[in-house]
Amino acid sequence: MNHIVQTFSPVNSGQPPNYEMLKEEQEVAMLGAPHNPAPPMSTVIHIRSETSVPDHVVWSLFNTLFMNPCCLGFIAFAYSVKSRDRKMVGDVTGAQAYASTAKCLNIWALILGIFMTILLVIIPVLVVQAQR
Repeated sequence: MNHIVQTFSPVNSGQPPNYEMLKEEQEVAMLGAPHNPAPPMSTVIHIRSETSVPDHVVWSLFNTLFMNPCCLGFIAFAYSVKSRDRKMVGDVTGAQAYASTAKCLNIWALILGIFMTILLVIIPVLVVQAQR
């Protein structure tokens, strides 16, 4: 096998020679051209994270529209949207932190909303019975 190795001296352009390129040229010169006439194939593998972060947007919207004591539902909705934004960017840790806060606020909004609804039903009933 005859291999022709050509060396080029870099023109004095003020930049050092690219040694990685020279090494690659040397390997091609030593090994020769590839014998396979087919073009090289490449494979792309997309790895998706199996971690699904719930953002609680629907629950927050429900608490905002129907039971919104102390504006907890609205604040939970804001945190839910922030969680969804972080998830879209790819920041799973930030999305989990915002989702956890939104979940806690939703739980408190639900508990206070149910408690206030019960009080608004029971107190008028007790007042009406006391007047009889």
